[in-house]
Amino acid sequence: MQKKAIILLSGGLDSITVLAQAKKQGYQCYALSFDYGQRHNAELDAAKIIAQDYQVEMHKVINLGLGAIGGSALTDDHIDVPNTPQEGIPVTYVPARNTVFLSFALGWAEVLGAHDIFIGVNAVDYSGYPDCRPAFIDAFQNLANLATKAGVEGEKIEIHAPLINFSKADIIKQGVELGVEYHKTVSCYSADKLGKACGVCDACRLRTIGFNDAQVEDPTRYQ
Repeated sequence: MQKKAIILLSGGLDSITVLAQAKKQGYQCYALSFDYGQRHNAELDAAKIIAQDYQVEMHKVINLGLGAIGGSALTDDHIDVPNTPQEGIPVTYVPARNTVFLSFALGWAEVLGAHDIFIGVNAVDYSGYPDCRPAFIDAFQNLANLATKAGVEGEKIEIHAPLINFSKADIIKQGVELGVEYHKTVSCYSADKLGKACGVCDACRLRTIGFNDAQVEDPTRYQ
């Protein structure tokens, strides 16, 4: 029987690469995206297209009200998205975002009888978010099998973070080998309604450096 996997699909560069990896490994893929109160829906629009392209079994978009608690430039209009690199954890960090996302994925995995969850977090070329580190993934892995009926009954659920030790350039190179069409992705924190990138936020900066270092033409559409 074909194994089922939940893929956290943001519509960005990393998540499409992880989806392509999971498909190549033969998983029956179920994509999960979140409308969490972010500044724009361009990434979600991209995620819907990507899910169709990869013919996932099902694509759910969960509505979350993280904007209600704010605390991030991505969910609070009173906090500007910075145009230059910041010291420490930047204001674009969304409190507990990956913990919340993985919790929903964990619940859906139990419902589907899936034993694998894929997330595209990266701890090399990233913005310093605490929920993108290997220690966080390891901790959630332990939680997953303590807090679920599946885990208690011996049906282990595994959290896969295959890009966690990759540079952006390495991620892009692997994606190119897998035939990923990066022009369909959106990574920008301040993208316009058409999905065109600002070119100056931290996400754009890391993406641009990644394509340059990989010596791959940058297909990003800029404003």
